[in-house]
Amino acid sequence: MADFKRSKQGLQAASQYLAGGVSSNFRLGISPTPLVIERGDGALLYDVDGNELIDYYMGMGPIILGHNPAAIAEAIADQARNGLLFAAQSEIEYEAAQLVCEMVPCAQRIRFGSSGTEVVQAALRIARAATQRNIVIKFEGHYHGWLDNILWSVAPGLDAAGPAEAPHALPGSNGQDTVAGDHIEVMTWNVLDRLRERLTRGDVAAVIMEPIMCNTSAILPEPGYLEGVREICTETGTILIFDEVITGFRVAPGGAQQYLGVTPDLATFGKAIANGFPVACLAGRADLMDKLVTDGVMHGGTYNAQAVCMAATVTTLKALQQPGFYEQLHQRGNRLMQGLTRVFETTGVDARIQGLPTIFHVALGTTQRMTNYRESLHADKALYRRFTTALLQRGVRTLERGAWFTCAAHTDALIDRTLQAVEDSLREL
Repeated sequence: MADFKRSKQGLQAASQYLAGGVSSNFRLGISPTPLVIERGDGALLYDVDGNELIDYYMGMGPIILGHNPAAIAEAIADQARNGLLFAAQSEIEYEAAQLVCEMVPCAQRIRFGSSGTEVVQAALRIARAATQRNIVIKFEGHYHGWLDNILWSVAPGLDAAGPAEAPHALPGSNGQDTVAGDHIEVMTWNVLDRLRERLTRGDVAAVIMEPIMCNTSAILPEPGYLEGVREICTETGTILIFDEVITGFRVAPGGAQQYLGVTPDLATFGKAIANGFPVACLAGRADLMDKLVTDGVMHGGTYNAQAVCMAATVTTLKALQQPGFYEQLHQRGNRLMQGLTRVFETTGVDARIQGLPTIFHVALGTTQRMTNYRESLHADKALYRRFTTALLQRGVRTLERGAWFTCAAHTDALIDRTLQAVEDSLREL
C-alpha cells in the first residue's frame, strides 16, 4: 500500500505560508491528504513519497497529450529564448488564433485570456452589450468560474434549493456579494419547456450552460434539448453561450458543439487548449466579438496570449489534429469504461458510469441514469470517497467528485493495472 507521509508533512509545513497549504480551494480536503507531486511523465505522476500513480485527474482536465510531452517542452524552450511577454502581439499568437478558428464551429473571431473564469466574464459582458438586457440564465450544478456574479447554485443543498421547477439562486461562497446575483436566474437543465416559457418574455440577455454537464457527473443533453435551446434563443434574440472550458478540444477537435452538432453564439474554452498552460479563449460570432473593438466593450489582461503559452497552444492544437488522435483516445477511454462496468458487475457493487471516453463519471450506490444536478445527489459520495482513497493507496489517482479524465498516454497496460486496482479496492470496501 502506498504511503503519503511526506505529502502530509509538506502540506502542514507549507500552511505557515500558503493558506491551507494550497493555492486553490479545489485542492483542499483530499483523502488521505492533498498530494505534493515531484514530476509527471505521460499518464503517470510521481509524488514526494516516491509513489508512482496512474493519473486520471489530468490536471482536472487540461492534460490531454500526457504530462510533459517532448514536443511542448521543445516549443516552449524555443519561444522562451525569444522572450516571454511583450505587451504587444506575436506571430505565434496569430497562429494559435487561426488554429482555434479553423477547429471550432462558432469561432469566427476569438480573444485569448488566462482562465475560464475570465473569459466567461467577457462573454457575459458582450451578451449584455449586444442585447441591452441584464438577466442571465444559468443552471443548477453548472460551474462558470468563482466570481461573485456567476457562482450561484453550483452545488446547492436540497433543503434550500427550492422546487425543481423554480430553483432558488444560492450563493456558492461565504463573503460573496449577494447583489452581484440580482440579474442571475437559475433553472433546471435538460428541461426545455420551462426555458422556452421564460425566454418568451424577451428580457434575457444570455443563457449560459455546459453543453455536456461535466462539473456535476458527466451528463449529456437529452435528445433535442440543445437544438431546442438554440432555436428559442434565436427566436427571442437571446445570446447562447456554451461553457466549453472542460469539453473544448477534449471531446472532439471542435469541442462539444462539434460533437453534438449545435453551434452557440459565444463559447468559452480553457484546460485542454494548451495541455497544462494557463490559456483560455472566448470564441464566437464576428458581430458579437467585434463589439470589443467597435462598441466600447472592455476586455483586457496583461498575460493574455503570453508568448510561451501560445507556443504550447499551437503545439497542442496541431497534435490534436493528427490523423487518428481522437479515435485512439476514444478507443482507450471506451476500453476503460467497459472494463469498469465489468468489475462493478462481478463485485456486485451498484454503480453508474456515464459520459464520454475522454471525460466520464463514476457514481457508487446507484444505477440510475442522471439527467440533471438533483438526480446526481442519489449517489453515495461518502462511499466514493472511500473508494478513491483505496485506489490511491494502490497507485491510481481519481477525483473524489467522480470525474475520470483520460489522455493520449493512457496505454492498455495502464488501463489493465487500473482495473485490477479497482477490483482490489472494491473487494476491500
